[in-house]
Amino acid sequence: MKETMMNLTETPMASKQVYHGTFIDVYEDQVRLPNGAEAARVVVRHPGAAAILAVTANDQVVLVRQWRYPVDQALLEIPAGKLDHRDETPAQGALRELAEETPYTAQSVELIHTFYTVPGFGDEKMYLYLARDVQRNSQLAADEDEIIEPVLLSRQEVRQALAANQIHDAKTLVALQYWLLQDSPAYIEG
Repeated sequence: MKETMMNLTETPMASKQVYHGTFIDVYEDQVRLPNGAEAARVVVRHPGAAAILAVTANDQVVLVRQWRYPVDQALLEIPAGKLDHRDETPAQGALRELAEETPYTAQSVELIHTFYTVPGFGDEKMYLYLARDVQRNSQLAADEDEIIEPVLLSRQEVRQALAANQIHDAKTLVALQYWLLQDSPAYIEG
């Protein structure tokens, strides 16, 4: 028996831009709900981002520690950044971010997953890639306003950091859980 899905579509009625920034725009929208009522929505429009899970030949994951001003603390994260180059694909963006933020590069990437980072108020779409053939040979540097510390962690160190609630970044949690699951018997058996 096929289950009928409820119509949850919210129909835009009006939109007003309230902020235009260097990489985000903020809108106040009025929508009509499926039940006919009206509601207000604040929406942050974002160009999207690419992130990369890079693992060295020694089976260490490449992370970066950087200060995140909105949360007032340094976070441990996988290399990532916004898609801000017009001719750059998300895969190329992921490779660039790895080379800019760490001493590492990769020959190629494989898309692991895409997901929305803050769908309750924003449309940022994250492209998460797995790096292939990771080498310590980057010639690029981080952006001028990025002060980043590269960090290498083994699988055991990642498990310990997760158990101790030391990793708070969502894209990094997704990537590290993916990496750890690859090593589990249930994942290997299919």
